[in-house]
Amino acid sequence: VLQGYAAEMDNPLMAHLISPELQNKKDILFGNMEEIYHFHNRIFLRELEKYVEYPELVGRCFLDQMEDFQIYEKYCQNKPRSESLWRQFSDSVFFQECQRKLDHKLSLDSYLLKPVQRITKYQLLLKEMLKYSKNCEGAEDLQEALTSILGILKAVNDSMHQIAITGYDGNLNELGKLLMQGSFNVWTDHKKGHSKVKDLARFKPMQRHLFLHEKAVLFCKKREENGEGYEKAPSYSYKHSLNMAAVGITENVKGDAKKFEIWYNAREEVYIIQAPTPEVKATWVNEIRKVLT
Repeated sequence: VLQGYAAEMDNPLMAHLISPELQNKKDILFGNMEEIYHFHNRIFLRELEKYVEYPELVGRCFLDQMEDFQIYEKYCQNKPRSESLWRQFSDSVFFQECQRKLDHKLSLDSYLLKPVQRITKYQLLLKEMLKYSKNCEGAEDLQEALTSILGILKAVNDSMHQIAITGYDGNLNELGKLLMQGSFNVWTDHKKGHSKVKDLARFKPMQRHLFLHEKAVLFCKKREENGEGYEKAPSYSYKHSLNMAAVGITENVKGDAKKFEIWYNAREEVYIIQAPTPEVKATWVNEIRKVLT
């Protein structure tokens, strides 16, 4: 892909096949694929080869390189932009010519999906290895490697949702790390509200997608898009946010093990949040508690 497509975009002999709108768009189309390739070629593959005789110790190899795996997050975040560009130009003569020269049966988009598939495949391979490495040396490292890769997958997944937030006028990066995101039923009960509003609010929940950052929690409304691939991905229109410095939580709401409360400014605003399961609720309450303490 890097030699047969990306490098060809800079080849003067191919320039006449590239439409003007596609020129200078190489970084959008291929993201940081080159960075991923060099990481595997120069670093990770060589490390893995050291463990050919000791496969049970391969977890260590992952742990040593774990920070480098975050380059996948960058790739996945760029993927929607890359796909929308591909859709505009997929029938371009340039791509057809590159594919013909490479004698590829599949078009470029199948290969651009590879890094996304690769990062999700690692956790499956590590799970398989763990299954057969119960009590041997290195089992703990394998477990830790699996946990770390799952952490990276969660970060990738969360950030894919986060880039779909629309209508937030600040800079999301200033809110600190994104810790959790998910969909909930939300009821509001505001002291200052009109009494009619309060009565209405009691009964009908709003569907909200919450994004918990270190410095704020964002409430968004999910909009499903119609389309293919990433076009189908939902977008989230921003409604409001609460600064974590002024937030408090009540863990148990009587009568429902899935509900908890987030309140603001000494209960001036109260949000009753209903999670899909008690387990999801517990995870969120724990994360919020960590932020607050």
